[in-house]
Amino acid sequence: MKMSIPITATLLLALVLVSAASMAEEKYDGVYGGGSNKFSVATGSPGELGLLEALAKAFDTKMNTTLLWKKAGSGESLKALKEKTVDMIMVHAPSAEKKAVEEGWAVKRILIGSNEFFIVGPPEDPAKISEAKSASDAFIRIANAKAKFFSRGDNSGTHKKEIDVWQKANITPSGDWYIVTNDFMTATLKRANDEKGYFMTDSSTWVAEKKNMPNLKILFKGDKFLINTYHTLSQPEGATPGALWAIKFIDFVASDEGQKIIQDYGKDRYGEGLYNDATYAKQYDD
Repeated sequence: MKMSIPITATLLLALVLVSAASMAEEKYDGVYGGGSNKFSVATGSPGELGLLEALAKAFDTKMNTTLLWKKAGSGESLKALKEKTVDMIMVHAPSAEKKAVEEGWAVKRILIGSNEFFIVGPPEDPAKISEAKSASDAFIRIANAKAKFFSRGDNSGTHKKEIDVWQKANITPSGDWYIVTNDFMTATLKRANDEKGYFMTDSSTWVAEKKNMPNLKILFKGDKFLINTYHTLSQPEGATPGALWAIKFIDFVASDEGQKIIQDYGKDRYGEGLYNDATYAKQYDD
């Protein structure tokens, strides 16, 4: 009987530790690589569309790493970095990125690539945005027609850019026609498809998902204001346990090998790349 007490206590402790570990893993939306050097990344579409996994696996073969992905839009990613709950982020919110660097809680702001925004909608185009001369003109037409428009409303980079376009149009959108989903890119795109409304989607998600969106087509694109540049940001070295590996990963992503992965990603599956590399993106960087 005396032996059962320490054994039971040990088992209970083991169960607690396993439970705690499981809870920690549940915070992440993807775990890539099997190495002992762990670091965490918050980002949206690069994780959702698989680019982050491709980069992580190539990096793991060199550095014996495990990348932990947290699915988050740019606003939420920046918040996570500031609160030190992730080691690095990949985002598209230039003004907020620069402020983070100026305030000293983020480093390694490196341009890694780009995509762009398309305004998609039902083929019949009730707001006639296919005739628009600019993104703001397209939004004015949607508002005047009170045509159904879907907004992520989640402080993501996409949402920030959408708000910028509304501001350029001198419109504060409101009413039954303006539908806020508080959801991610693909989920909001699906709602726009199902309910036959307009949505401003990034080109990467559109290339990956257009076959699943029979009720939508690209109705406006080409405004330089809709070019979407991606940058990395990381914790300063030593600020978090994985900061050093995050910094090394950023260097890899910016290297010729990492840029080649970005440039080619999606071509084998979709017939075209989902992202442009940093060389292309530089012409639109600010």
